[in-house]
Amino acid sequence: MRAVYTHAFSVPDSAIDVNGHASNIEYVRWMQDAATGHTASAGWTLERYRESRAVWVARTHTIDYLRPAFSGDPVELYTWIASVRDCQSRRKYLVTRASDRTILARAETLWICVDPDSGRPKRVPEAFMAAIDLVHDEAEALRIAGFVPG
Repeated sequence: MRAVYTHAFSVPDSAIDVNGHASNIEYVRWMQDAATGHTASAGWTLERYRESRAVWVARTHTIDYLRPAFSGDPVELYTWIASVRDCQSRRKYLVTRASDRTILARAETLWICVDPDSGRPKRVPEAFMAAIDLVHDEAEALRIAGFVPG
């Protein structure tokens, strides 16, 4: 699995709220899409998680909104796994406007690995652990991704 995954897209008109910029809800959707894309890029699809009797659920999301995103803005959302312990994984995100490298938001999610039948927390599968590279800080993630803040 690539240590840092880039999810690139343009902000759709449907993401815009009454204030004329991307809705807070959309950021959570984009974060989930990036996390799913990251693990799927290494073969960890929903089917593989189910076969491993392990799925992820979000315990908490934290988002620091720094600048607004507008309809049509090209966005690059960088994500990486900062830590894994027992049944939990801390994933970080950096949302940028690709056209000028402006950082729009910093975020993180605490994901909990659970058994899909019981819904109870379970230890992260060893095969998943073997497939990931942890990136402990944002500076290292940005270096790996080739991002140079503007």
